[in-house]
Parts: sequence; structure tokens; C-alpha cells
Amino acid sequence: MLTQEWNMDKALAVRYEEGWEGGWEGGLERGLEQGLEQGLEQGLERGRETAALNALAEGLPLEIVQKITGLDMETLAGMRPGV
Repeated sequence: MLTQEWNMDKALAVRYEEGWEGGWEGGLERGLEQGLEQGLEQGLERGRETAALNALAEGLPLEIVQKITGLDMETLAGMRPGV
């Protein structure tokens, strides 16, 4: 059992003192923005990898796939079918 009652006003006051501007809503907004940004980056990376796998499966040379996807040669070499 808690020995001290939790107080939202006190918790927010501590956050403001520590430089956490925007309060709860500001933190939530920043967290959502960061999560969206990370999700978009992961989705783009997955798309590049999928495109590379498809191109390699069709027999395109590594150099061409690298130019198209921007992935490094080491990553592409590890994706090559049969390797």
C-alpha cells in the first residue's frame, strides 16, 4: 500500500521544475511524434529491403540494386538468394 497519496499537481510541478515544458499533453504529443517518425523510418527501410530482395531474386546485379535502393553492398550481399 502506498504511504503517500499520489498528487497530479505535485507531479506536474516537479516536471515543470525539471524543465519538462508542455506538461502531460506536451510529453504525450512529443512521444506520439517520435513514435510516428520511428514507424515511418522503419517502414521505409523495410520497403527498401523488400525492393532489394525482389530485384535480387530477378537476377539484377548488386551494383544496380544498390543504386536503386541506397542499401550498402554488405547488406545486399547478405540478401542474395542462395548465399
